[in-house]
Amino acid sequence: MPDSLTSRESTTTSVVLLATTPAGRLSCADGTLLDRITGQLATLPVSEIHVVTPGGGLGADLRGVAKIARISTGALAVLPADLVAHTEALALLLEHPAHATGALVFPDAIAGPMRPPVRVEGGKVVAAGSSFHVVPEANATFRGGLQAGESDLGTLADIAEELAELADAGRLGPVTAVEAVDLLLVGLVRSGAQVRAAAIGPLHADRVTGQQAADTAIAALADVDEARVRLDTSVKQDDGFFATFFVSTWSRYLIKPAVKLKLTPNTVTGVSVALALLAAVWFSAGTQGGRLLGALLFYLSFVLDCLDGQLARYTRTFSPLGAWADGMADRFKEYTVYIGLAVGSTDPGIWRLAVAATILQVVRHSIDFAYAGAVADAARVGAGWGRPPRSLLESAHGRRPTGFLGLTQIVGRRVAGHWAKKIIMLSVGERTALIAVTAAFWNARVTFLSLLCWGGVAVLYQLAGRMLRSAR
Repeated sequence: MPDSLTSRESTTTSVVLLATTPAGRLSCADGTLLDRITGQLATLPVSEIHVVTPGGGLGADLRGVAKIARISTGALAVLPADLVAHTEALALLLEHPAHATGALVFPDAIAGPMRPPVRVEGGKVVAAGSSFHVVPEANATFRGGLQAGESDLGTLADIAEELAELADAGRLGPVTAVEAVDLLLVGLVRSGAQVRAAAIGPLHADRVTGQQAADTAIAALADVDEARVRLDTSVKQDDGFFATFFVSTWSRYLIKPAVKLKLTPNTVTGVSVALALLAAVWFSAGTQGGRLLGALLFYLSFVLDCLDGQLARYTRTFSPLGAWADGMADRFKEYTVYIGLAVGSTDPGIWRLAVAATILQVVRHSIDFAYAGAVADAARVGAGWGRPPRSLLESAHGRRPTGFLGLTQIVGRRVAGHWAKKIIMLSVGERTALIAVTAAFWNARVTFLSLLCWGGVAVLYQLAGRMLRSAR
């Protein structure tokens, strides 16, 4: 039965703690495992904690979750009390500003009763398993933490009630209360819900069944520096070549000073824009010294452009509005620098080149945004009828996993080819480097011709890639 333990009014995420198995009462330095995870949640932005205690088996536990989901007004997380995890791992799920549906996963090839297999594609959990449901081509394991976004609360409640009826009727086989959260994930995925894969990386999140396992899991937590992991994960992992090797290698050391100064990501974005404006002013001087100083200021502007995202991820204060403002600032800075370079040049045809370079970048951005919008629309339509929900009674025992596809793709990727693709795409980092180097050592004409030639190749590459993806 559910009990309310604590309440905070300033946040929109509540938590259901499933204290329905004996492992939740195992001892630790904080008392019991239930006490431990409750204490961790008290440090996170959680509005309310409900504890579901034993009282009728799996069916009753699931009905308890359904009841809470029916009355919740924000995101609802479901966590087993026997989960031993870093607080930072829980934060990856609970502190995400989107408060969307998600699950804690780890790219682990070893699935087991407390680590059911899942398949992750494009940052989403697209298949999930339990002792009753097999996952073909699994490439990760579910680590017990599940959250349903506000828009999926009704779906979660419906699934919990349906699973309760199936469990009571014995139609799910010998499943027990241990698998309640696993079954809920299966149901959400099969319903067509978009489940974000919150990857824990080097952090730990493990469910335990006995005292020795609990002691071992808790001891393993000390082997990981949570603060270092948080800092590392704040740096974008799949960034461009220039940003990865010439900016992020040292901009990460500015994150903590920025936090101490209480700088917000939007403040850093504003300073970045100011530096780009100063760069444009120096470019407009038309002298070699002016172009050198302008190139340096433009590079520093890009460093701060990376830092604002890193700071947002570190403090978990990013938002759709902030992302939009950051993107608009990138366009504004770049086009302002174009104007500065053109003003400082004596070449009679420089304005035609500047306008052509601007148009080319507008076209490239339009291709990106139009394609992203089409993919989002297709996903919404597909969730409705293109890929109908799968039955919870479809055990798929006849289909065995054939390998860990995601892991082999990552391991088998040729590093040189990966970075070559990044460079060909001429992302904002590569454009910043191109503008800074050509303006500093040559002139504006070389800058615009380089942008047009390289940008033209990037457009063709983009179009070819979009068409191939659409065909697949």
